[in-house]
Amino acid sequence: MRSLQDFLKLHLERETEGTGPIACRCRRCCRNSPPSSPLNVLGSEWRLELWEQSAQVSEGVGRADHLLSGGDYRVSIVRQRGWDSHRGADSQGNRRPRDSVSENFQLCKTVRHGFPYQPTALAFDPVQKILAIGSRSGGVRILGRPGVDCFCQHESGAAVLQLQFLINEGALVTACADDTLHLWNLRQRRPAVLHSLKFNRERITFCHLPFQSKWLYVGTERGNTHIVNIESFILSGYVIMWNKAIELSTKTHPGPVVHLSDSPKDEGKLLIGFESGTIVQWDLRGKKADFRIYYDEAIHSVSWHHEGKQFMCSHSDGSLTLWNLRNTTRPFQVTFPHGKIQKDGKKESCKPILKVEYKTSRSSEPFVIFSGGLSYDKAGRRPTLTIMHGKAITVLEMDYPIVEFMVLCETPYNNEVQEPYAVVVLLEKDLIVVDLTQSNFPVFENPYPMDVHESPVTCTAYFADCPPDIIPILYSIGAKHKKTGYSQKEWPIGGGTWTLGSHTYPEIIITGHADGSIKFWDASAITLQMLYKLKTSKAFEKPKVGEGRAAELVEEDPFAVQMVSWCPQSRIFCVVGISAHIILYRFSKYDANTQIVSLDVRLQCESEDVISPSENENNPCFTEPGSHSPQPQPPASPRGGTPEGLKDSGPCLKVKDRVVRVPPGYQAELVIQLLWVDGEPPQQITSLDINSAYGLLAFGNCNGLAVVDYLQKTLLLCMSTLDLYGAADPYQRLTRSPRRNRQSTSEFCMRGLSNFYSDSKKRIRTSYQSLTELSDNQQSVDMERSKSPTSVKGPGRKLSLPTDLKTDLDHVNGHCTSPTSQPCSAGKPRVPVGPEGPRLTRRGPGRPPFRKAQSAACMEISLPVSHTEGYASRRAMLQQLHGVTMYSHDEHHSSSTTTSPYCWTDRESRENSFSRSRSSSVSSIDRDTKEAVTTLQFGESYARKTDALPTPCLWVGTSLGVVLLIPMSIPTDQEERMDEPVTIGPSGAVLLLKGSVLRFGFLDCMGALIQSPYEVWRDLNAPEDPDRPRRRKLVHFSPSSSQDACGEGHLAVVCSERQAKVFLMPSQSCLFVHNITESSFVLRADVVSVCNSACLACFCANGHVMTLSLPSLRPLMDVNYLPLTDMRIARTFCFTNGGQALYLSSPTEIQRITYSQEMCDNLQEMLGELFTPIETPEAQNRGFLKGFFGGNAHTFDREELFGEAAAGKASRSLAQHIPGQGGVEGMKVAAGGAVGELARARIALDERGQRLGELEERTALMMTSAETFSKHAHELMLKCKDKKWYQF
Repeated sequence: MRSLQDFLKLHLERETEGTGPIACRCRRCCRNSPPSSPLNVLGSEWRLELWEQSAQVSEGVGRADHLLSGGDYRVSIVRQRGWDSHRGADSQGNRRPRDSVSENFQLCKTVRHGFPYQPTALAFDPVQKILAIGSRSGGVRILGRPGVDCFCQHESGAAVLQLQFLINEGALVTACADDTLHLWNLRQRRPAVLHSLKFNRERITFCHLPFQSKWLYVGTERGNTHIVNIESFILSGYVIMWNKAIELSTKTHPGPVVHLSDSPKDEGKLLIGFESGTIVQWDLRGKKADFRIYYDEAIHSVSWHHEGKQFMCSHSDGSLTLWNLRNTTRPFQVTFPHGKIQKDGKKESCKPILKVEYKTSRSSEPFVIFSGGLSYDKAGRRPTLTIMHGKAITVLEMDYPIVEFMVLCETPYNNEVQEPYAVVVLLEKDLIVVDLTQSNFPVFENPYPMDVHESPVTCTAYFADCPPDIIPILYSIGAKHKKTGYSQKEWPIGGGTWTLGSHTYPEIIITGHADGSIKFWDASAITLQMLYKLKTSKAFEKPKVGEGRAAELVEEDPFAVQMVSWCPQSRIFCVVGISAHIILYRFSKYDANTQIVSLDVRLQCESEDVISPSENENNPCFTEPGSHSPQPQPPASPRGGTPEGLKDSGPCLKVKDRVVRVPPGYQAELVIQLLWVDGEPPQQITSLDINSAYGLLAFGNCNGLAVVDYLQKTLLLCMSTLDLYGAADPYQRLTRSPRRNRQSTSEFCMRGLSNFYSDSKKRIRTSYQSLTELSDNQQSVDMERSKSPTSVKGPGRKLSLPTDLKTDLDHVNGHCTSPTSQPCSAGKPRVPVGPEGPRLTRRGPGRPPFRKAQSAACMEISLPVSHTEGYASRRAMLQQLHGVTMYSHDEHHSSSTTTSPYCWTDRESRENSFSRSRSSSVSSIDRDTKEAVTTLQFGESYARKTDALPTPCLWVGTSLGVVLLIPMSIPTDQEERMDEPVTIGPSGAVLLLKGSVLRFGFLDCMGALIQSPYEVWRDLNAPEDPDRPRRRKLVHFSPSSSQDACGEGHLAVVCSERQAKVFLMPSQSCLFVHNITESSFVLRADVVSVCNSACLACFCANGHVMTLSLPSLRPLMDVNYLPLTDMRIARTFCFTNGGQALYLSSPTEIQRITYSQEMCDNLQEMLGELFTPIETPEAQNRGFLKGFFGGNAHTFDREELFGEAAAGKASRSLAQHIPGQGGVEGMKVAAGGAVGELARARIALDERGQRLGELEERTALMMTSAETFSKHAHELMLKCKDKKWYQF
């Protein structure tokens, strides 16, 4: 047999001239093929069919050029219809479009939107007017004017403790929790690290960089102060030791350094603040202390008066102390801004004041701005920022805790009147800027998209190349609902430059949230701006607390958005909610009085639909289905039409049943809700598709499929997945005894992550608040170090799961490893076994499939993704991703070969192998689940092999890897469409793949994408025009009309979690097949258009991003980009046309990436410039007398004091210098710039020489002309010399 295959392979390569890959698909190497099926060895234009001698050879899709026989097999070489291998053209002579090439693909990050997650530090450049925010994960966001938004990431991932700009120098210093200093170069569009300095023996607590200085002061936890040269990033030998800074008689350590600043009066004086309350002014020249202050309360911050004669301190007891340098024995003034005197005459205790800013103004009293300091007895009060201006005290309450704030002043010099004009307040979940120039202190309107996380994000959708008119319309309607009361002044953070690039097109991002809101964002030109906000909860009555099914199931987020479907052309919008409801919206520019139509659907299959292997049959289940048809379901019914005997059945939410006034924008037209059945809640919806041309909406879950005609508001189809097969069911489904206990004993076995999620709501809530608390409890080390350096003595710890969470994760994997979990025997789940064996049902009693909205922003549960980990982990991940337990195609075959179908084998308990071995067993989690509908797609296609013309079809993909084609008959006339019923016949083709089906796509035979038909948008609320009646205008992309020259049929692309196939319709022949991954599985797949050609983009659970050419399925790109560490990425990752993709990188941030080489090349042009050349403002003239009496008469030369010649070298063991990659890149950029400048100078010199030559020629010509003129003038003079006046 091997020699015959080799001969055929060589023969085919010679016939096709080696074009296209060749793959093998036979019964011996693939058990998915039914008996007597052909083996396909696929080339680009040829197909080899290998048949058993007893089988009848089909005619195929073309003529059989060769027919060979050998042994038990017969071989036919068949040419595909419409393809000609020798000419590279179709049968009509038209050239085929070229496949995408790998050179067109490159993966890189583009921009990050949203609020920096878990911020820790803040800095501002007063000259460049750019803002930097550091985060706990090691990220740095740099913001300028709208469009200038840059994200940098430290490779170590250590938390950023402090940020320091080199003012007007285009550089930034970051101090991280791993005791490393980094110098970032901001003079390039993508900042890079120039130098790093790693401290080995001391921990960094505070940094200070004086204006126009190249020496950085670094305070440490031991109380020492080191000095770093910014240019070379090398430590100076000059060190201020803590034991020299304090008096020798002091017996206690002063604590870590919490403040460093140079005196505005004299740069040679350094003020050092220690946490214990000690303050020292160090004379840098004399290397001695000028004065020492010992205060009883711990110090948190210090702020100078601009004259350098006073400074203010904030303390842990909520007090502010003002110190005068003339008398440092006691404070000049002590105030408790929020501490009142109690009846006993004592001050009430107050919280610490974490930071204070003391700023002066020419035209008014000084500003004293601080955070904290409230009294302890006022529990529940929100965090505050207090502004003391003269005798007026203004307290601004914040929605979130204050991380840091910074006052923006007109001058960068600390010895001039500061003139504050704004204060930037960094909160845990927001960024606000307060206008200090107005008495009521209004807030500036934030131009950045900082409110992505206003409610936790639960789903995302990304649309590129939208209709150009949709963005202005959405913006105009959304602008009517904007908040007012903002400051009228311009946003003060206006640094950098940004221009609209030439490679832009309309893009829209849609985010769904846990509170039921939908946000439309304008994502054009790598920016993000909110256009329109839609609240889906307005379609329902408000659920009363503690009443109704909604209160029982989804107490907190009953309206959370699970899935969205949007048709930009028709502006039809569909939302799937967590309460098993669907809302259909139409867009209108006019307000209207409308009543929402409600449609209730009963989609609940019986027990016999459960797929389980036979206890006595170990062979693959490919025999003909026997007499095991499921019990028919009562049909789904509109509101009020529930069958008798199910009086308790009802939806989870109550739709408003009255006429309501709806504003312009998206207006709810239809609400579809799944009903409770026999006291059990409906399963969550796993798939949805809507088609405006057909007027149909289809959705499915683990029970079955339903199709709704939203024009007639009727239910067309409601069937279980098994009923859709009819006689074409490829699997053996075993009947069960009707005497089943509905109260399942498989409670533990069915606990995937989705059910664990509902059970553990009280222990760990997937909400932003709980995530923050969890993170703060485990990862607050770095944050606390920035506030109180002595509070932490060890390195930061990683986030770990709570004990009860670990227990449930272990149970998901079928065994107990947590010491606190209940013991269970290895290899056996906790299922009581009765005389009849284990009784398995859909799920356990009292286990509703959902309680709390599964926020994609908050799914921080780490799951295994490597090939060495178990089935259950992968299944649990998909259960969490789709919100329902599902069963996959290859697991069905695995379970068929087990000898003990209802228990774990010892081998699997030990290894949890991730491979799909046919001999390994799977857990009962995977067996006792139903076949879920995982994807749906409407389109013009051929439902049967005998169809001559394409008809409207619904493509259905299931978790078993089965593809069903359901033909439909839709009236074409508008009047008939509203009156005549749509007929659906679920008797189409059945195709098979390996793994759960994820995505469909359609191509014509030229390889071009076929769009789904749609209806052109029309405003139903617009005034009637008698001359132009509103009629439905449909746009169809039929395969036959889009390829008249390519023959009949089209190509169907089907992608599952394991492989992709391309079928030729209507023959249903598999032209190409590609196994995407063996060790992992695909989480997201989309058929997209990149560089004017179609390709298949895939994101796998192991972090790989892949692209495959279409239709040949040739690998173009495979990048190990992003390891899947939590479910948030899996639930929000999505591709779109133009080589773009996005995902939620944190609960508050959206990360956009591109996999297009063209986009990567143009990215530099699209990004903003952080640094712009600006002259540093000159210092004010202090005057002779002020300069003479006010000190600072002579300049302070730090180089002479801190340089190697004077201070010597620092110990090598103290810190290690690490050169950064940015230095090499900077040198390359500089070298490239120098070469460019030289080339430009040479060109200019050549042009100058040319102009000089032309000038010389013109000068010579002018000289010749002048000589000629002189000669003629002389001749004329001689001629007229002797003439009299009367002779003229």
